[in-house]
Amino acid sequence: MKRNNEKEDHKQTFRLALVFTTIVFVTILITLLVVGGFTYLFMRMGWIRTENLLRVPHLLFMAVSLAVGTVLAFVISRRPLKPLQEIMDATDKIASGDYSVRVQPNGIESFRELGERFNHMAEELSSVEMLRSDFVNNFSHEFKTPIVSIRGFAKALKWDELLPEEREEYLDIIISESQRLADLSNSVLYLSKIEKQTIVTDVSRINISEQIRQVVALLYKKLSEKNISVIFDADEKYLACNEELVRQVWLNLLDNAIKFSPNDGKITIRIAEFNSNIIVTVADEGPGVSAEMQKHIFDKFYQGENSHTQMGNGLGLAIVRRIVELHGGSVKVSSDGKKGSVFTVELMGQQY
Repeated sequence: MKRNNEKEDHKQTFRLALVFTTIVFVTILITLLVVGGFTYLFMRMGWIRTENLLRVPHLLFMAVSLAVGTVLAFVISRRPLKPLQEIMDATDKIASGDYSVRVQPNGIESFRELGERFNHMAEELSSVEMLRSDFVNNFSHEFKTPIVSIRGFAKALKWDELLPEEREEYLDIIISESQRLADLSNSVLYLSKIEKQTIVTDVSRINISEQIRQVVALLYKKLSEKNISVIFDADEKYLACNEELVRQVWLNLLDNAIKFSPNDGKITIRIAEFNSNIIVTVADEGPGVSAEMQKHIFDKFYQGENSHTQMGNGLGLAIVRRIVELHGGSVKVSSDGKKGSVFTVELMGQQY
């Protein structure tokens, strides 16, 4: 694909060079015809004699030709280069923060291609700006909510008429909200760290099956609180990856499955191998994920309609996607939107 793109770019460059060469050639040709034509006309009218023409300095002839050529070049090039000027004007608007600007691709093929690429760039920048704005708004909201709660219950603790059990309840809420803030801070810092990371380091041979069993054991308390059973029976699968990063994938996926699973529910984990890739699926019996939620579920701070009744900050699945992408893999969710969700992670790497 990259090689095809390079070939197409070379073709576009060649076409553009050919267009400019044609413009220059036509300008020179018309200049010669105009200067020569007027000279011939003046000679026929007797305004210039042949013997006098031979006495005209070469520099004067060149100056006249240059002046005529400059004027013709200005007139001839305005129309072919008009789309380029439109793109330059649109670029200035983009630089000033107007991401809604679009250009109408027209002119020669190279300029049409340039216009289409500019519009694609503008759309991507607009999407990034929208995500940035949403991120800031959601981030502010997620931080503000526990802070307001902590402040309110801290003020309530100053009331003399509080019963001991009420005081204990308020303290528990403050502790819980403080932990929520700490978790949110850690998640944001962790996501920021892996977003800046471009390559996977500390790669080693990992038993993926054993790693998932360890994560299940780590989350045993949460599982037992809701009496959730985990079905996991897989052969030993090995993969070259970063152990700590991949562990975070299973932690977040399983924690998410526990969060949305009903009491006495069931979580099913399967591992398969296809074309030397490891494929892990985590299925729950929760309320499901609607088609609209599936489009944004891996976005930062995104929480669907079912998430507002659950504790969370909307960063877990964003972390999962980034880690999987770092390993050259993919993650997706499938659901009928009514009951149950299946998260599928495909990891690529050297198998052992």
